Amino acid sequence: MISGIQHFAFCQRQWALIHIENQWRENVLTTEGNHVHQRVDDSGFDETRGVFRIVRSVPLVSESLRIRGIADMVEFERQSEKCEETVMLDGREGNWKVTPVEYKRGKPKSDDRDIVQLCAQAICLEEMLGVKIACGAIYYAETRRREQVMFSDSLRLRVKTLVAGMRLLYDENRTPRAEYQKHCERCSLISICKPKWSAKGYSKSAAAYVKRFVEGGEDQSDDC
Repeated sequence: MISGIQHFAFCQRQWALIHIENQWRENVLTTEGNHVHQRVDDSGFDETRGVFRIVRSVPLVSESLRIRGIADMVEFERQSEKCEETVMLDGREGNWKVTPVEYKRGKPKSDDRDIVQLCAQAICLEEMLGVKIACGAIYYAETRRREQVMFSDSLRLRVKTLVAGMRLLYDENRTPRAEYQKHCERCSLISICKPKWSAKGYSKSAAAYVKRFVEGGEDQSDDC
């Protein structure tokens, strides 16, 4: 799933828990994110405003990357001239520039988890429509601003690398071991992931853990 690229870029273990083990748990951040997406989740929305055509909840697929998903919104802007960045739309006159727009609850991140998801959407649209997409946009609800994202060659390569990593873990049906970091405290899956257990060596083997517990060498106070 395209939405999984964001999870994988943030934490490979988080991605595996969700997309391989089918585990999920809400927290205040995920709930707020759901509310933001509900505002644009309308598969029947198709509106023209001047030179813009706005379509929401657009199904996406890429045969080359073997990914699929939904774009929050795709904007088509009428252009005066035809070029590699424009397409013709059924039942519409003129040439149209294509821009994917993703909605997020917070503000711009210090990492690339949001922009790789948007770039993956652009790659899908390029394949589906036979067009070149140079940039897209992410709307952040906290700042109420759009941030433009340029789809550079290095960003496209980053997306392909992430998808290859996702495919490898998925084919191997493997969940990476946890590594506790500061961002773990904001993750809705922390009670399932238990990253501090790995930091203490609990995940080396179940047998080793049981042996230490029986021998009375474990202090479980931090994990209760």
